[in-house]
Amino acid sequence: MTLRDVKVDQTVSVVKLHGEGATKRRIMDMGITKGTSIYVRKVAPLGDPVEVTVRGYELSLRKADAEMIEVK
Repeated sequence: MTLRDVKVDQTVSVVKLHGEGATKRRIMDMGITKGTSIYVRKVAPLGDPVEVTVRGYELSLRKADAEMIEVK
């Protein structure tokens, strides 16, 4: 399951980051690493972006980036 599939008001844990190079590095720089807890706050009406809370701060992710984050 990816972060894009998670419903609003659910908390999940990161299992693996997919993607390569600069994109993966950018996601990791935002604090999203293996084992991190992510709370899904809101999803825009068309599904893009997804607003999450990570490590105590709010973050908006594009659908493409959310699909690269495998969660459980």
